[in-house]
This record gives sequence, structure tokens and C-alpha cells, in this order.
Amino acid sequence: MVSLPTLIAWSLLPCAWSSSECPERATEFVEADAWAKTAEMYEYSSNANPPMSEIPVRVFPPSLHQSGPSRVIPFDISKELQVDYPATCPNLLANFVRILEGERLDTGLELAATSQAFYIIRGKGKSRTRVGEIEWEAGDFFVLPYLGDVAEPVCATGGQCVAHTCASEDSYGGCAIYWVHDEPLLQYLGVKPSGKRRFEPTLYRGADMRATVANITNVDEDGSVKNRHGILLGNTATPQTKTLTPTLWSLLNVIGAQSNQRPHKHNSVALDFAVVGGKNGTVFTKMGRELDNDGNIVNPVIAEWSTGGVFITPPGWWHSHHNLGDMDAWVLPVQDAGVYTHQRTLDIRFADEEASRVRSGRSRGATLDPETTKATANLYSSGAM
Repeated sequence: MVSLPTLIAWSLLPCAWSSSECPERATEFVEADAWAKTAEMYEYSSNANPPMSEIPVRVFPPSLHQSGPSRVIPFDISKELQVDYPATCPNLLANFVRILEGERLDTGLELAATSQAFYIIRGKGKSRTRVGEIEWEAGDFFVLPYLGDVAEPVCATGGQCVAHTCASEDSYGGCAIYWVHDEPLLQYLGVKPSGKRRFEPTLYRGADMRATVANITNVDEDGSVKNRHGILLGNTATPQTKTLTPTLWSLLNVIGAQSNQRPHKHNSVALDFAVVGGKNGTVFTKMGRELDNDGNIVNPVIAEWSTGGVFITPPGWWHSHHNLGDMDAWVLPVQDAGVYTHQRTLDIRFADEEASRVRSGRSRGATLDPETTKATANLYSSGAM
């Protein structure tokens, strides 16, 4: 029997397959048959939501960056994600960077990244890039775009290398940085950025961020406590998405002593850095797949906020924050939500609103709430364009 690829190729030939007048067409036939070998066809209903490796809850403790030599500590769970390159989630790789006092350490990439984010956990120092040098201290946060290959590289450790130097640090003998970038996304796509910068190198000073949060009330106009108390870190290059970069998103969030922040969920992965946590499990996040009718998380997993540690919040999981201690706690999640927000698929939902819809028998399917989304005038029009 003639195979399906053969029939398809044959039907495209203007002359008989056996004709000596069609040598080029014969070559095309062989190529088409070879290409067809990689085609897969799946029955829709049983494969529309394919089984995939799950993004797990993971904790990366502060002890990883508190001792030892200068080094990069990647949070590589590529085995769990079933990918052949380092990744903490499908789109991002997070790392701790430890630099001993008085030493220099270079960070680089295997392929490339469109965005790199560096949060200074501890110490004072400087970082040198292709476009200049920046001094930093604990609490500062800076992001770098793909800087191209025109300017002279400052070091030779992989692509887009950045040279970091620790000038001083009093507690653990070395500076520490939380470094997140989107190289896994580019590895998955098999691409490198163009020479055009999507945004400029940007610094968020720690003192400025904390002062801005302090000036924001934690209560809405109706007197209810806000779901989160913090600031989204945006960029002049992302006026629509209001995100850290076109791919990265970040929030500096504070939760007061003896208080709770109600659950919400979103489709992006959160790589949560505990800027200030608690002691003996007094500050933590509850996370889970489901809510009950009252908007509480069913069978939650508990992730403790250890100061200087990181935990993964999987996409689509409901999560709430809790502070049983006597001091404010701070968290800085870095997410791949820049991509989701741009695609209008972030679908952030708040527990109390969702529970209200469930009790009323309604289910919101749209990823954007029409009450807060601008729609074009002809959105529901059936007329010709």
C-alpha cells in the first residue's frame, strides 16, 4: 500500500513519478517523505490538556549563600521539568551569587537572555557591564537587557558577562545576590535576541522602594484590607504591562505583624525571595490547587519565609501569606508574568471574588475581567470590517 506521505507528494507532481523528465520533483518527493516521519497526530479530547511534568514546590534556603567560596548557585530543577538546560521553571532560571569580601565573581549565560535581574541580598559592591559600572548596596535591585555584542565584553564567563565585586559585608564574609534571568525561555525557543534593546539598564534603589511602600495605605476605599500591600516594579519601556521588563515581573510586598493576606492565583510562576522572614515558622505562605466556598485554600502546602531564602509557587496555585510574628515581613517575587500580561493570559484572580462567583453559580471564563478591561467599540459587532 502507498503511504499517506507518498500520496500527498504524488498529488503535487505535474508529471508521472517514474518520468525521467522530473528529477527535481523526485528529490522533492524524497524530502517530503522524510519530513513526514516527524509528524504526530493526536485524538483531540484525550490530548487537549496533555500530561506534562509539574512545576514543583521547592525551597532554596539562605544557607546556600551564607558560607563557602565565591560561586554561582543555580536553582536547577531541569530533571523535574524534563528539559535539557538549566531552569527553575519553564521560562526562568534563578540563582544565588556569593562573592567573598574583596573578591570578584563573573556571571554569564550559555546562550543569551532578554532580561537579567539582580537583587542585592547583602553587602556593598559594584557590577561592571558592557555599558558601564554600577555601585550597589543591600536592598538595591537592577535589571539588564540584552546588551548585544558591539561593545567590548568586560569578562569571558559565558555570554553577556557581568563582573561583580564585593567591597564589604559584615555578617557572612561575602556579598550575596539573587539573580534571575529568562535564558530558559530562549533555550526552549532556540533563539537569541536581536541587537535592539527592549529596555535600558534600570536601577531600583532599596531606600526608594521602601519609602514608596511606606506611603501606600493597606486599606481600600471601602475599608477592606488590600490583597497585597506593595509596589509593582515597572519600566518606561513597559507602559501597558507595568512589568519589570517585557518578560519579568516583580513586586515588593510587605505583610504587617499579626496579619494575613488573602489568597490569589495567577498563571505565571513565582520565584519568591524572602527579604525579611520570620523565626520559628511565624511567617509563611499557604498554597494549594483548590478553594472552598469561603475562599480558603483546601489542603494547603506550607512554605516558610526564611530571611534570604527562596521558594517556588507553582502556576495556577492559590496562595496566601501569613505573619504571626511581631515585626513586618517582606517578600520580593520574580515571575515570568511579563510574557503572560502581554499575552492577556495572566488571569490573576482573588479568592473572595472567586468564592462569591462559585456560590452564585457563575464561572468566569475570560482571562481579563470586562469590568476592568477596555474593549474596542466593535468587539461584539457581527458586521463586516
